[in-house]
Amino acid sequence: MSSAKPKHTFSTRLWHWINAWAIIVLFMSGLNISNAHKYLYWGDYGFDPADAWLAVIKFPGWATIPQHYNLAVARDWHVIAAWPFGVGLLFIWIAMLVNGHFVRDLVTGLRDWTPSAVIASLKAHSGDQVDHSYNPVQRILYGGVFGVLLPLMVLTGLSISPGFEPAAPWLVDLLGGRQSARSLHFIAAWAIFGFFVVHIILALANWRLIAEMFTGGRRDSEVAPAPEPEPLPPVEGAPEHA
Repeated sequence: MSSAKPKHTFSTRLWHWINAWAIIVLFMSGLNISNAHKYLYWGDYGFDPADAWLAVIKFPGWATIPQHYNLAVARDWHVIAAWPFGVGLLFIWIAMLVNGHFVRDLVTGLRDWTPSAVIASLKAHSGDQVDHSYNPVQRILYGGVFGVLLPLMVLTGLSISPGFEPAAPWLVDLLGGRQSARSLHFIAAWAIFGFFVVHIILALANWRLIAEMFTGGRRDSEVAPAPEPEPLPPVEGAPEHA
């Protein structure tokens, strides 16, 4: 029986699918909430459209939860999905630190940020041989999502939640005000959406990546090497070597 460790641990796979559901619900319900006031501001003040730095489009019903404008229901869905999203993020960070996934696969060095490393990563991904290790581009992207975007979504989401500011005014001040937190929440949400789209396209390009997120896969370096072929029998009449 092989003792090879899976490429993706059970904790990673469990978090991956729960988090995917939570992000979809959060994003679609967030679009419905955005339809209530489509203007974004910086600082604490945000009522007059003339002071807005961006006017967001009105999102169609098919892209929102629920599929018609209902601010109360949309907020309910947002809160329901926010709990597994936030608790799951804390869980996966603890798991990544304990099982070594963060240090082994996501930590980057200066060499990973060079143009040559990025070009080599893109060439390797587009080649016939699929490298199952994390290349520099993947480490940078996943590190940015785990270390910046997902935590930023939690912090800004708390800051714009009704009734949270009196409990932690320092967090709202740190983010530049409640309206700044709302703007950052919007920007981070669309950055995650962009990553989500790229992630799905790359996964669909190689169905084994999707299968591994269900089965766990196996690390190439830990798979037992194939047995060496047996030597051919000597040819009759051939001289023997000393």
